[in-house]
Amino acid sequence: MAQGQLAAVPEPKYWHLRTVLVRTIDAEFSTGQILPNERELASRFGVARATLRQALDQLELEGRLVRRRGIGTLIAAPRVGVPVSRREEGWPGAARSQSWRSVDCVSAPASAQIALALGIAPGETVHTVRRLRLVQGQIMATESLHVPDSVLPQLPAVPHVVGGDGEPARSVLRRLERLGIDGESRSVELGVAEADQAVLLERPPGTPVLIVTTQYASAGRLVGLAVSTYRADTCKLTFGETGLVEVTPVEAQQPVGAAS
Repeated sequence: MAQGQLAAVPEPKYWHLRTVLVRTIDAEFSTGQILPNERELASRFGVARATLRQALDQLELEGRLVRRRGIGTLIAAPRVGVPVSRREEGWPGAARSQSWRSVDCVSAPASAQIALALGIAPGETVHTVRRLRLVQGQIMATESLHVPDSVLPQLPAVPHVVGGDGEPARSVLRRLERLGIDGESRSVELGVAEADQAVLLERPPGTPVLIVTTQYASAGRLVGLAVSTYRADTCKLTFGETGLVEVTPVEAQQPVGAAS
């Protein structure tokens, strides 16, 4: 084999069928229409029903199909545009309160990973507010907003409180809002929903998601870290009025507040 040439990898049958189904859906169906049953589809495309189910499962994960018990498999609506820039969302606790609903709040020592991201010592107390983002009444994302205790002076100890109307969550968000923003850094990556995220998103574990990590800075220091997990099957993220995003190589990125 010539140097640098890659060996051809056989395409799985279900993946080839998935590609054929996408073309068929685009050409013959519209949003909300019901696909023929599995027996008809398997006969039309000359495949085993097991192969067909794999292809349909893949298309459901991608958000192209929706299964409804007692109805069948429907063509899904186009993904909903969800703004993630500060212009649309505002500072946590301000305009975001219109689209985000608090789930619970807890104070605990920072893990090594959270401490590194916030630039604090491992074990320092961090207040974490978990929230859900609703768009048109549908859950689109879950978020964990981490705030070091040191940036919220005189905040009473926050026990673990479950419930969207909990005073601890409101107290953290109100105090954070008063700080104001000097800058922020945002990154987006593809991932899958872990068990706890999947429960909040009402999806099975392993569902494709878009993970948006935002670092907030005030008075020259990091004051917040938000890790938002968006359903990749039902939404697309938009950035500002133009929708354009500046792409920076990973090795060239610096967190907010990092020395230049």
